Amino acid sequence: MIQAIINGPIFDGDSLRQDHAVLLEDKKILSVVESNQVPPEVTDIYDLNGVMLIPGFIDLQVNGGGGVLFNAAPTVDSLRAIGAAHRRFGTTGFLPTLITDSYAVMRQAVDAVKQAISGGVPGVLGIHLEGPFLNPQRRGAHDESKFCLLDEEGFEILTSLDCGKTLVTLAPELTSLEMISRLARQGVIVSAGHSGASYEQTLEALNAGVSGFTHLYNAMTPLLSREPGMVGAAIDDDDSWFGIIADGHHMHPAAFRVAVAAKKNGRALLVTDAMPTVGSLEKTFLLDGEPIAARDGRVMNAAGSLAGSDLNMLSAVNNAVRFARIDWLEAVRMASVYPARALGLEGETGGIRPGFRANLLALDNQHRICASWIDGIRG
Repeated sequence: MIQAIINGPIFDGDSLRQDHAVLLEDKKILSVVESNQVPPEVTDIYDLNGVMLIPGFIDLQVNGGGGVLFNAAPTVDSLRAIGAAHRRFGTTGFLPTLITDSYAVMRQAVDAVKQAISGGVPGVLGIHLEGPFLNPQRRGAHDESKFCLLDEEGFEILTSLDCGKTLVTLAPELTSLEMISRLARQGVIVSAGHSGASYEQTLEALNAGVSGFTHLYNAMTPLLSREPGMVGAAIDDDDSWFGIIADGHHMHPAAFRVAVAAKKNGRALLVTDAMPTVGSLEKTFLLDGEPIAARDGRVMNAAGSLAGSDLNMLSAVNNAVRFARIDWLEAVRMASVYPARALGLEGETGGIRPGFRANLLALDNQHRICASWIDGIRG
């Protein structure tokens, strides 16, 4: 059955179209047509009543939501709950993110993602394994006792997901360039983070197959005048992307603005690094047995260190406009078009084009979500 979405401006990811309609069929976008070209036999019609239709948001770093932490319960039910919580804020595609844990828990997480994708759990695009191959000197809130070097068993786990996308965050200085290349050749998206790598080491890792950087500025070597560090390499390199957290706590708005302005257009992506507090009234939880609390938007452990965020993607988009002084539609691209490109899904999602997955949002003039579609199903 063909569905039609009518009577509102359509931002397709590139340009804003007036007097057009979107036709959906079998989970995908069938076509974008002029308003007077909607087939008369179409009876399943959603009237936008003048609000805007945009691509759904894609979040590459979601640790939890709706009171659920993926590490605490790496199950299909958890993924369903996390996805539902973030959908309320515009996320129609996400990578559930497992924070540093044991190989056994990593296997459970990969298996849960396999089942979720095969079972059609809305929004699950793959998995992000953030650790355990990280530098203890830049551990952040990760459990250092679970860190290890990337060996053949780890490689097998990282390459075991036979559907969706796998992204791994690792410290490139603690593995070999050959291992990075092997992962990249197997289709794993390799992101650098929680790292003490120098500028030169980072460039070598980029040449070997690293394609992105996890939560820019945080848990990596800083940009200094005579030692650019990983931050300098991430901003300066034209071919890689970086994720950046627009919550006002992980970095000063001026630092956010400088990074986005300096990076090649299309390579700065919004991520949330969201914890279970997003979409939940409960603002405390346990991470590796340690109490974590969200207060005034900042998520911290008992020592006062940041431990993820209480950020949702719609707030990230609106914050990016203020922090970086960019157009709202460019911020939308940072949450849809650009993440899809980083995942290699630019021909499948992240835009409103024929053949793309029907992952869409309707937002009013105050940028409040009126409706969402994931694979053509409105929620």
